[in-house]
Parts: sequence; C-alpha cells; structure tokens
Amino acid sequence: MEQQLTAHERGHAPSQSADRADYRLVEIWGDTVDTRHLAWSVVLGIAISYGAFAIANRVLAAYVPDVAMARAYAMLVGLGGCLIAGAVCAKLFRPKREVIEEAHGAAGREEVLKQLAGEAGGLGRVADLPPSVVAEMKELGLYELFAEYEKREGAH
Repeated sequence: MEQQLTAHERGHAPSQSADRADYRLVEIWGDTVDTRHLAWSVVLGIAISYGAFAIANRVLAAYVPDVAMARAYAMLVGLGGCLIAGAVCAKLFRPKREVIEEAHGAAGREEVLKQLAGEAGGLGRVADLPPSVVAEMKELGLYELFAEYEKREGAH
C-alpha cells in the first residue's frame, strides 16, 4: 500500500495547554514560521553576523597592513557569523509542522496524479526520465503508477 506524506501545520507550544491563537503562523519559502520567531531570528542574525564582522574588522585592522584586505577578511568572518546565527536560530526555534503519514488507496493516488498533471508543465513522459530517476521510482513503487496513468490519459 502506497503512503503519502502530508504536512499538518501546528503551533509549537511549550505546553499542551497553550492556545494556538497565541501563534501567528505564516508561510515563507515553503516553510511555516511563527512571525515572532522570525523577527527574533532576524535580530539574532544581524547581531551575530555584524558583531562577528565588527570584532574581526577591529582585530584584523591591527594585524593586516592593507585596510581593504582587513575589511575583506572581516566580511568573510561576518559571513561565518551568518552561518552561526542560522544554526543558533535553528536550535532555538523549531519548525511549526509535523509530518503525518497516511495510507491512501488507488483513488487517492489517482487524484494526486490528476492534480500534478494539471499544474504548469504537467507530468511529462516516463520515457524521458533519466535512468537514475527511473531506478529510484521503481524502487519506491511509483514508476508503474506513473506509466499506467500516462497510458490511460494518453489514450484519451
């Protein structure tokens, strides 16, 4: 039986009794975030990355004779600060979604295929797929599903 993953968005509360209305969830770049956590992430990102840049700029100015080179190296340190800020925010602010696996029958799979075919670009042809994709689809048991759908819909 095929399984399809669906995303169920929820507030990430410290306790089960917290009200979901306390969360202001928005979707950004395909992910669900709390606007307050997003704001804190921006503030932390600025503080950590600019702090790293400013400290590196001051320290490197004392050791690197060329001011432009010292500033360029400080910018690299600031970029490293961005990575650190991203890691800190990822630890502090967990995702607001949970993935629930649900089993779907043939009707559910058929509906998903119709929905995919209706999107821009459609499904394409399985014959046009690279061998590595075909192998992965066969391993997942999806190749036959797409091939049968293509055969049925091509006949119409």
